[in-house]
Amino acid sequence: MVMGRPREFDTEKALDEAMEVFWRHGYEGATIAELTDAMKINPPSLYAAFGSKEGLLKAALDRYSEKREEFMREVLNMPTARDVVERMLLRIADTQTDPDNPPGCLLVAGGLACGAGAENVPFELASRRARTETQLRERFVRAKEEGDLAPDADPAALARYLSAVIAGMGVLASSGASRDDLRQIALVSLRAFDEQPGVKTPVKTTARVETRPS
Repeated sequence: MVMGRPREFDTEKALDEAMEVFWRHGYEGATIAELTDAMKINPPSLYAAFGSKEGLLKAALDRYSEKREEFMREVLNMPTARDVVERMLLRIADTQTDPDNPPGCLLVAGGLACGAGAENVPFELASRRARTETQLRERFVRAKEEGDLAPDADPAALARYLSAVIAGMGVLASSGASRDDLRQIALVSLRAFDEQPGVKTPVKTTARVETRPS
């Protein structure tokens, strides 16, 4: 029996590099040459390992989702539903404008422009974003059961609203919005969340917009 040649590259490191290319350029804009150059492999190795460009994207999204799950665990462990929302929106404002990463969110930026032959990509990204909405809905259901949210609160509607805000922040960050811009949006959205039926509004809001020194 002839054994296949082992992979001669670090898969996780290669996927991190591919993830950044897709994040910066989107699926359609990322070329095989850019991907293989960033991953430091040749095209035959890419196709042997991942099958296709779309297969590589899915593997990169799996890698991105692993890191996102760490963030979500931190957020969902906050003591109240409002704390969950505050931590999530303000952290997103910070991370999506972090100069160490491409701007915005891969799950949004990766599929903003997809043409013929890439019809499945927006649906793949949407399914990943839906995971976050599901996690938020389940957290709000628990908050309602615990009395943190009132009986008339609608966990599904609250999660859907936040998902729309998060996606919008991703688009704005990809378009050049600053950290302060996104934090202002986060705080306005937090006040809007407070006004939803069943949400118990705190006496005093502690969140504030922080500015970086010039």
